[in-house]
Amino acid sequence: MKFVILFACLFALAFANEEANVLKNDAEVNPDSFKYAYEFDNHIKAVQEGILKDKDLWFVSGEYEYISPEGKTVKVSYVADDTGYHPKVFV
Repeated sequence: MKFVILFACLFALAFANEEANVLKNDAEVNPDSFKYAYEFDNHIKAVQEGILKDKDLWFVSGEYEYISPEGKTVKVSYVADDTGYHPKVFV
């Protein structure tokens, strides 16, 4: 469930203020794992993968990157597991 929410947030970010052309869009979804990667021509990129560890426990990791309104590249890498969502932000 966490990955669905995060995926929706990333797409909202991608389409928030402008239309962008898709440069890359790869996805693989299985009952116990998933991975995807996308990239737009407006400098937004994301990759994410997850593995079902238990009946209701997903281990998810990934990163996304975009250009801030100030023109700086912002990169966020994260893991999400049974202890919560743990992002690291690089500017």
